[in-house]
Amino acid sequence: MTLLALIAAMTIANPAPQAPAAKTLAERLGYKNTDRLLIINGDDAGNAHAANLATIDSLENGLMTSATIMVPCPWFPEIARYARENPKRDFGIHLVHTSEWSPYRWAPVANHAEVKGLIDPEGYFWRSVEEVHANATPKEAEIEARAQIRKALAAGIDVTHIDSHMGTLQLHPEFHKVYVALALEFDLPLRMGPQATFERMGFPNLRAEVAALGLVFPDHLIYEERPFPGEKRKDYWMRIIKGLRPGVTELLIHAAKPTEEMKGMTGSWEERATDYELFTRDPDIRKLLQDEKIIRIGFRELRTLQRARNGGNK
Repeated sequence: MTLLALIAAMTIANPAPQAPAAKTLAERLGYKNTDRLLIINGDDAGNAHAANLATIDSLENGLMTSATIMVPCPWFPEIARYARENPKRDFGIHLVHTSEWSPYRWAPVANHAEVKGLIDPEGYFWRSVEEVHANATPKEAEIEARAQIRKALAAGIDVTHIDSHMGTLQLHPEFHKVYVALALEFDLPLRMGPQATFERMGFPNLRAEVAALGLVFPDHLIYEERPFPGEKRKDYWMRIIKGLRPGVTELLIHAAKPTEEMKGMTGSWEERATDYELFTRDPDIRKLLQDEKIIRIGFRELRTLQRARNGGNK
């Protein structure tokens, strides 16, 4: 038998030991790989007094475990004060590059001369994601996003994570690079789109590439799911909760009280008020989470894991 044949035979008879499988995110957080962990994030905090009141109530008395703040909006100082006075609450930054509502608008916080492409003829952010991508550069988006994070930090907010309002930084490859760069710069976890979404966009390896950089993000995001025709919103959310998979899932809601202010701002006020009530006071939602043994966590746990791995403390 030749030497090569002998080596091959020995390899077949005594295969090399397999490297242990990488730990799942749940295991890295100290849970079992079969556990279902859920982050209930409240988007759009700071955009209205009604949103702030609902967010605070849901964090203190309801099921919400984290929230993300819209820094450019007029009610930012109110939610910033609450976050500063309650540093154990999880607050991220809902990076804003659009201003989509008709009667109520907001503009960049960065020096307007540096982000001209982000500003529409009326002096506000563009209304749609497509208009931002068509008129602004990734560099301008980066300048504005960094200004928002720095303003939040200067206001005393212990920022736990970042995400992107309307997905502006997540739905274009060049803008997504900005998003990832900022997460690295400030050593913060980030919301990532579902694998299926990126596959349709033509970027099937994006989640793996971002993870390889040392950034931490939930395994799953409730993003494209929608109620069935005629399905009540409560039934929809109960169906979603029952279908949660092992690992860490982020479920996002837009909580707001049904005030005249909110009714005048957006046609989605009723949906926001319903989600606020369901995830704050509804006994069936709460019981279902218990019955399904869903473990609620916040983004702070992900940030702790990420910074321990990266040795950062920004």
